Amino acid sequence: MKHLLILAALLPFSTFAQPLNTTNNPNQPGYVIPSQQRMQTQMLNQQQQQQSMLKQQQQTQSRMQQQNLQMQMDNNSQRIKQAQPGALNQGQQVLPNSGSGMLSGGANSGGTTTQQHMLPQN
Repeated sequence: MKHLLILAALLPFSTFAQPLNTTNNPNQPGYVIPSQQRMQTQMLNQQQQQQSMLKQQQQTQSRMQQQNLQMQMDNNSQRIKQAQPGALNQGQQVLPNSGSGMLSGGANSGGTTTQQHMLPQN
């Protein structure tokens, strides 16, 4: 009976041997240091922000490349249309031929041709 009484008296003290908060026990498997957990959370948030910024930059760059390619294609197709024979460009008009083109040597009234020099003769 005496042993039982001693055991009953020591029983409340045995609860102090175990930690009250089992999730905050460094001896338990899976325990994470709170400061380390905060740092990991901050790093994860920073990584997510950087990934979203990179994705946004990538989309902007892709959009700009598409716009540049579209401009090049439009310019090329415009150039091709202008190079077609018989096609008039906007703002162009047909000039009348006065008969003295570049191939006529500048005939004078005597019927002989004269040469015109660009440089002055000495």
